[in-house]
Amino acid sequence: MNILAIELKQIKVSRIYLVGFMGVGKSTVGKQLANILGYKHLDLDAAFEKKYKINIDLFFKKYGETLFREIEYNLLLGTFDQENIIISTGGGTVTTGDAMDRMNENGITVYLEMPVGALVLRLSKTKKRRPLLDGKNEADLVKTIEYKLAERIPIYCKAQLKVDALNVDVRHLSELIQKKY
Repeated sequence: MNILAIELKQIKVSRIYLVGFMGVGKSTVGKQLANILGYKHLDLDAAFEKKYKINIDLFFKKYGETLFREIEYNLLLGTFDQENIIISTGGGTVTTGDAMDRMNENGITVYLEMPVGALVLRLSKTKKRRPLLDGKNEADLVKTIEYKLAERIPIYCKAQLKVDALNVDVRHLSELIQKKY
């Protein structure tokens, strides 16, 4: 392996991006993975709320999804110069422009996959406000999740690794990442 390839490999492993639908556990897995690897953890949604001093639900209501996605994308770009970090993205982060391609170029991407039924169960019981699901009954929740998931799965599937989010073994995931990258 030449020196350039070794340098690129080192750059890639210094950032790990967790992608997947809202409610799959990106933040939980991110914290655990960061702990195992000795990395920092950044939750993109929490970073947004801290920086702009407004929760995402309220931001959506006041300013809309389009502006939120633009700002979120800029926050994502800011992660590319950070080292030894796990980034838990928002469920829709991948939908803005070339976000997924850029994450793949600048780190390792891991898609936490979960079936619709499990997502409906988790999201119907969550206390966290989700602007795209606000005020929906169970039937509408199922339809919204199916629609959004169908739109996003082709993007999520560009991830370098795919993990069953219902049965994720974070220690095994950390070993796989270390072995493969």
